[in-house]
Amino acid sequence: MKIEIKANERVAKGTGASRRLRHSGITPGILYGNNKDAKSIEINAKDLSLKFRKEVFHSSILTLDLDGQKEAVILRDYQLDPVSSNLLHIDLQRINENQKLHVKVPFHFINEETAPGVKLEGGIISHIMTEVDIACLPKDLPQFIEVDLAELGLGESIHLSQIKIAEGIELTPLTHGNDAVVTSITKPRVVVETEEVAAAAEGDEAEATDDSAESTDAPEAEKSDDSSDNAS
Repeated sequence: MKIEIKANERVAKGTGASRRLRHSGITPGILYGNNKDAKSIEINAKDLSLKFRKEVFHSSILTLDLDGQKEAVILRDYQLDPVSSNLLHIDLQRINENQKLHVKVPFHFINEETAPGVKLEGGIISHIMTEVDIACLPKDLPQFIEVDLAELGLGESIHLSQIKIAEGIELTPLTHGNDAVVTSITKPRVVVETEEVAAAAEGDEAEATDDSAESTDAPEAEKSDDSSDNAS
């Protein structure tokens, strides 16, 4: 899916100018990279927001149409309003087709409902990671990486090293020796708590049985002593 953004070079700069742009339905931004001068840009806020909501916008090569001149870019950073979640500012980076990119790509988890640990053993899935930083050439950039849970059982997990990726893609954590857990299947918390309560109850019952046995033995011992005294 190709996404194109239309933008104009921004003349007015500064905090006040950016605030006025936002009030008029324009999102300010900056374009930089690939050994070219940085440019201040402005984009229609409504159009940008619609595209920004798509997952692929965050992990794809985008086409920026800046005053009629098109070039390939990626989303590098952005700022959101903490209350309204509206885009306040966006950073776009030019790309070089011959240089590797470092980009965060989302995981897509498949076969969750049919995983043995869920379907047969009643476990629940826990996603420890939802995205991963990768390094690759622009032509190899995937929109997402699939994680297949088809054979995952209860108590088992999938690490980064177990994920199948296309040739030319590097998982950055692995290159630094971090084979992190991506997802796992565990017992539901209610079941775990119930088992713990049952175990505690069994322990209390065992202690009660021991106490009862001790109290029963004591009178017999006393009775035996009494019998000995009478016999004397």
